[in-house]
Amino acid sequence: MIAVENSCLRPIDRNGKLLCPVPDSSTLKEAEVKLRSSLGLCLGKAPTSSQLFLLFALGSDIQPGTEMEVIVEETLSVRDCLKIMLEKSGLPGDAWHLRKMDWCYEAGEPLCEEDATLKELMICSGDTLLLIEGKLPSPGFLKVPIWWHQPQGPSGRWESEDQPHGSPAQGGSWRAASTQGVPGHVPAEVSLLYLGDIDIAEDATLVDLKSQARSLPPASKLAVPGPALLRAWTVENKRPGRLLRADRRELKEYKLGRTAAICLEPLQREERLGPLDVLLRTQMRVPGQRAYAPAVDLVWDTARGSSAGALRQTVADSYALPVEKTEIAKYFPEKFEWLPISSWNQQITKKKKKKKQDNLQGAPYYLKDGDTIGVKNLLVDDDEDFSTIRDDIGKEKLKQMALGKRHSREALQAQNSDIFSSTGTPTRPRGPEASLSIHVGSFR
Repeated sequence: MIAVENSCLRPIDRNGKLLCPVPDSSTLKEAEVKLRSSLGLCLGKAPTSSQLFLLFALGSDIQPGTEMEVIVEETLSVRDCLKIMLEKSGLPGDAWHLRKMDWCYEAGEPLCEEDATLKELMICSGDTLLLIEGKLPSPGFLKVPIWWHQPQGPSGRWESEDQPHGSPAQGGSWRAASTQGVPGHVPAEVSLLYLGDIDIAEDATLVDLKSQARSLPPASKLAVPGPALLRAWTVENKRPGRLLRADRRELKEYKLGRTAAICLEPLQREERLGPLDVLLRTQMRVPGQRAYAPAVDLVWDTARGSSAGALRQTVADSYALPVEKTEIAKYFPEKFEWLPISSWNQQITKKKKKKKQDNLQGAPYYLKDGDTIGVKNLLVDDDEDFSTIRDDIGKEKLKQMALGKRHSREALQAQNSDIFSSTGTPTRPRGPEASLSIHVGSFR
């Protein structure tokens, strides 16, 4: 039997998950308890009006049900809160910091003001904090993880077409986002080799960052070229994201944030991209195979036109093909899907009286630096399919991951249902699902 003085009420959501305890001093209205709400009687005291009920977990890859719970004073400092969570987790050392999980269930910005109270940083009951390894840099400085990026060559090794600077050192290993056992060269494969972290001032320039990165021990084994022959990208979803231009620009102007990582890519020659240039990776499809030739950089000058026709003409010229026999598509690596790029003149229905501007930098293509463009020579390849074997494998993995998350949620729901069914707690009936349409107006 649970003693009243050592118990609390916790709302149960529609998935069977326990939410924040309801403070004993709260009214039903303040606790947002409504008709047919489900409450669980749980061990442990509810937080007082001056306390916070927090969830915390180790790392940024959180699995449902793995979070730990703690009740702390809202006047507690971030530093002391970190110590309590480390002690409860049994983690040694002090080389850790806290990040608040954002609404996308991902690690957000770190809590840098370690002497500030949780209340001052607007941490609320029910928030999830993440224990991330690594100490925070001093004020005015950034701790930037540096990665080495090199496209894969036709032999399957990570190299560029002309055997440029750098190759994996003996004893070193690439952290590759590739699919093992897939024949042929496939698009958007990315290999990132971790070089190390650097501490650098926010008012330092991009060329300063490149120079400092070259001093990291693994960089000497890779024969990393000078700053002028290095291209810098942010790292997003384990692949190059935003291209950082202008070497003399200060890092704080890029608004990198404190979670940014940078990958460096070697170049054969110095490049000077204009403000309207878009750097694309084009790959020619191998006729009769579901594979592509190695990627080739293509600088697309959008000042001359940003339409589908303008891009197709640029691609056709670079491959010396007739434009009418050239087919192109954009690759979406996170979905393992290709979207053929055709003129919007063919896509606008008769009901559309006002013709939309044909701009590939807008919906649905959103072309940007680093995007992969598949190219077909219709003179020798008239197959409409752009996909590869790797895409089939990737889609199947995504399907299995979604299925696994669904099973985890159902298992957690069933576990919580078993706990509260023994106490006679009625389960809240789930209402019928209904379709929802959202119409967003154009504000341009």
